[in-house]
Amino acid sequence: MIRVTENLRKIRDLLAETAENAGRNRDSVKLLAVSKKQPITAILEAVSAGQRDFGENQVQEGIEKVTEIGNPKLTWHFIGHLQTNKTKLVPGHFDWLHTLDSLRLARRLSGQALNSASTLNVLLQVNIASDPDKFGLPPAEVSRFVDELLKSDLAGIRLRGLMTIGRRDATPGERRRDFTALRELGNDCARRFGAELFSELSMGMSSDFETAITEGATMVRVGSSIFGQRPAPAARVRSRAKQHRAHR
Repeated sequence: MIRVTENLRKIRDLLAETAENAGRNRDSVKLLAVSKKQPITAILEAVSAGQRDFGENQVQEGIEKVTEIGNPKLTWHFIGHLQTNKTKLVPGHFDWLHTLDSLRLARRLSGQALNSASTLNVLLQVNIASDPDKFGLPPAEVSRFVDELLKSDLAGIRLRGLMTIGRRDATPGERRRDFTALRELGNDCARRFGAELFSELSMGMSSDFETAITEGATMVRVGSSIFGQRPAPAARVRSRAKQHRAHR
């Protein structure tokens, strides 16, 4: 039996210790409980233990949970790849989107946010290691993308920072270098475009969130260390990523 409450306590203690060792305030790092494929009972146990931020990877599954739980004090983050034909489902249900990587997606989200009278906080997904299996903007294209995004003056969405997903088989040293690179990219964007637009760095998961915090993460996405392992999905990430890049 997975003890969500106990797992959360351990993760929070480790998060606080890691932040303090890095000379940071514990409150400068937000813990996102990744609740994909988890039952409502497990999420409610986490809520009872004080967890308020949850991350979902699938639009429909996430909306069903948001609706069924119906707790306005919770903050819901969409952290999966978002297809443009599903943008209308995100604003009004989710508070954050961590995976913005195209202007077309940004324009659609803006229109849908206005239609739902909501504001969606967005992070730019960066493929910091140029991993062919990952979505996201190449680091060299981020500044140009931000410039075009800001010139578009899209109401309804609010740029807040950057996000990356670590390479699956990276060594600890490679993972640290990736996180350092994202932090430096975020700092550069903050200098160019304004610190208020780049206050957040979403990076680090169950296996590497301590390294991510040391390198400047303000949000860490932890699932299995809280809820236990999920069933392994079909191995389709590579083919989807290739298809996505071919149509950008």
